Amino acid sequence: MASNMSWGAFGKATELRSRILFTLGILIVYRIGTYIPVPGIDGAALRDFMEQASAGIGGILSMFTGGALGRMGIFALGIMPYISASIIVQLMGSMYEPWKQLKKEGEQGRKKLNQYTRYGTVILATFQAYGMAVSLEAGDLATDPGLYFRAACVITLVGGTMFLMWLGEQITARGIGNGISLIIFVGIIAEIPAALAQFLSQGRSGAISPGVIVGVIAMVLVVLTFVVFMERALRKITIQYPRRQVGMKVYDGGQSHLPIKVNPAGVIPAIFASALLLLPTTLSTFSGADTGPVMSTILAYFGPGQPLYLLFMVAMVVFFTFFYTKEVAFKVDDVADNLKNQNGFVPGIRPGKRTAEYLDYVLTRILVLGSSYLALIVLMPEIIRSQLAIPFYFGGTSVLIIVSVGMDTIQQVQSHMLAHQYEGLIEKSQLRGRRGAGTKGTRKRKAPSRR
Repeated sequence: MASNMSWGAFGKATELRSRILFTLGILIVYRIGTYIPVPGIDGAALRDFMEQASAGIGGILSMFTGGALGRMGIFALGIMPYISASIIVQLMGSMYEPWKQLKKEGEQGRKKLNQYTRYGTVILATFQAYGMAVSLEAGDLATDPGLYFRAACVITLVGGTMFLMWLGEQITARGIGNGISLIIFVGIIAEIPAALAQFLSQGRSGAISPGVIVGVIAMVLVVLTFVVFMERALRKITIQYPRRQVGMKVYDGGQSHLPIKVNPAGVIPAIFASALLLLPTTLSTFSGADTGPVMSTILAYFGPGQPLYLLFMVAMVVFFTFFYTKEVAFKVDDVADNLKNQNGFVPGIRPGKRTAEYLDYVLTRILVLGSSYLALIVLMPEIIRSQLAIPFYFGGTSVLIIVSVGMDTIQQVQSHMLAHQYEGLIEKSQLRGRRGAGTKGTRKRKAPSRR
């Protein structure tokens, strides 16, 4: 694998190079868009407000939008409306019967569900953009409040979200990696240098002791190592294939393994939980002192580090881990049917229904460990950050996204490199075969006939 990742092999893989350059170009467009402001925003008042909220809910929102919310750019809503719409569509797809049938129709059904997701994204983004425009006016962050400002804010923010969704789809189709995850990944990475500089400046000024700085850095390294270990952990189920006869030959049966990751859902549960938890608090953040009693209660009890915030985060992470894995990532009925069609079976387990029940039993036990691991990674930085009064937002969700998206992207690059290497070997063997056949034919034609 190391030889496949060499610079020489990379230079020959023209398709992979074009995919990577295309992905980088799209991500640069996204980063430029985070600096284009929404018209009618008071920049000085917005900066003052975000400095006060950077260690709280504002830091979380800024993380998921790559800093666009702090600058109130055209991508201020980020990709969260699309993720929320995806959650709703997937929930409906497992409960609403017509949509269940769409999921069974293959590619056509998937396209229809994706179209419903886009419609839901427009609706959610419109409501969030209008609520944000009203909240900006209530917080005295608009230079010229009124109907024109609201209309301009809604059109700009909704258009930015839909353009961002399109960019993510283009990366997935023509680039490397999952486009939506990469957009969130790049947004988090882009905010790390500024957050680190702020953290170290607090240490130089004496606001934070050197021991806390060293402890936080050590904790980050330990968490990253633990996440990498758990993301690569597998539970292998032995699969046996019987003997088979092809013509007059009898081939011995073989064994293989069905790998099940300890965390089959990846970073999706953490992103889904964060999106839903931030949905009601996004709008209330900008209202400031004019926040109503309901929104004030939400901010008081659902702020980062608060008991209800942590409890709901854990509950949603566990729920989405089980739901996404069993409904999307690893469907035990489909896996059992595929094994049965390939004449494979688990030793001691009958094919078909019994195999599906056994896989569900094993998967449930694995998900107990996987969901506990995700909940621990999400909660631990939140508790430590609130107890140590760290002045910037640091969460387990960001660590999960960085590790998971990075590993997934590297695996896709390696897969493209291997495919390119195999194609090169096949082309060389074909050329050698043609040259050999041509040489033999030439020798036969040139050979004199003796009598």
